[in-house]
Amino acid sequence: MKKFARLSIYQSRLIQSSPKSLPSGSRCFASQAAPSTRYKAATHVPSTQSANETTTKTLSRASTYLLPVYARPDFVLSHGKGSYVWDAEDRKYLDFSAGIAVNALGHADEGVVKAISDHAGKLLHTSNVYHNEWTPQLAELLVTLTQKEGGLGFPSSGSGAAEGVKVFFANSGTEANEGALKIARKVGKDRWAAAEPGRSWDSSGCTKTRLVCFENSFHGRSMGALSVTSNPKYQTPFAPLLPGVDVGKVNDFTGLHGLVTENTCAVIVEPIQGEGGINVAQTEWLQALRKRCDEVGAVLIFDEIQCGLYRTGSLWAHSTLPVDAHPDIVTMAKPLANGYPIGAVMIRDSVAFDNDSWNPRDDLWETSAYLTSRLEQAAKVVPRSSAAPYSGEGAYPWTRIQGSFSPESGCSISARARCICPDGRKRRRATGT
Repeated sequence: MKKFARLSIYQSRLIQSSPKSLPSGSRCFASQAAPSTRYKAATHVPSTQSANETTTKTLSRASTYLLPVYARPDFVLSHGKGSYVWDAEDRKYLDFSAGIAVNALGHADEGVVKAISDHAGKLLHTSNVYHNEWTPQLAELLVTLTQKEGGLGFPSSGSGAAEGVKVFFANSGTEANEGALKIARKVGKDRWAAAEPGRSWDSSGCTKTRLVCFENSFHGRSMGALSVTSNPKYQTPFAPLLPGVDVGKVNDFTGLHGLVTENTCAVIVEPIQGEGGINVAQTEWLQALRKRCDEVGAVLIFDEIQCGLYRTGSLWAHSTLPVDAHPDIVTMAKPLANGYPIGAVMIRDSVAFDNDSWNPRDDLWETSAYLTSRLEQAAKVVPRSSAAPYSGEGAYPWTRIQGSFSPESGCSISARARCICPDGRKRRRATGT
């Protein structure tokens, strides 16, 4: 009989307009003082036997050769299937983390395995300087899904034409955010230059370069993304970071005017924050933020790397919101290829076509040197995880089903696992497995 354990990495929190604190010891999110180490307390059936040879050798090699960046529990994962993983001692764990909200289809999904296996001997790498058939296929799928379900200016009714939305692919969520910030910075320079005759976007006098982010955000660990991840725990060891970053508070209406100014080129925000607890941006605040960005010509970026792709029950966390609460750019990654490294930036027409930034210059934009082989796999994975409603059978993707749990549904979910979002988004932010 298999030994069973729980891998208690994430717990959901009850989301209310005025959140109540959970009992002591239930919080598992990183704080500004220290990272969460709750995942180290994964439980399994106690054993009096010594660790086997595989475990002993692996832990020894890790200690000897790996940079000790991560604090890991002292067992070695060997394989997984669905929502479960096993260690080298053949102990079974229920995985609540899904690879930190990545494995939307679970471990060792048959479709993902087949896509990777089929493509491995076909074409692994060509770089971005050549066409391949899978890149535009995946881009088309993401745009048409957004058109049908809402987001980036498309209403949730699915009306509106898909023309004018472009996609850029990267290797990760961090790189997607880096790409979005670079795009917004260049757009800001173009808009500054267009404001008065005689200006040039490459002038050293350009002032429209400032970035706005928010407290409790997390956008990545590269220098640019880290600069807009406003947590001293992550930032302090690597300071000084990028200059010209202004930090505000989510749902603070009164501070928006002074925060987002004529010198702001980009505002990046998560519609649902997940780093310092699960904090939902109010619809009215997102509308006010959208309005302020329009007033000053700033690009509004929604980081939906962790809350997008059906994690809240809709394609994007902002899909069901009014179009005047939608962003100019949305970034995605994590479940996009069910664990195979990929990220993407999707850009609406207000940014893609209102400037002259889109010259095909390989020295200007982010590049993804090792992306070719992932695109076919993602183009096959995304339909399984995201496009099931279009199978003709009316089936909903597993992540949508998981994201639809709420107290009103009658499902038996403990109070501490529920997540009731204000402004109608009564969903559980699911990991997807």
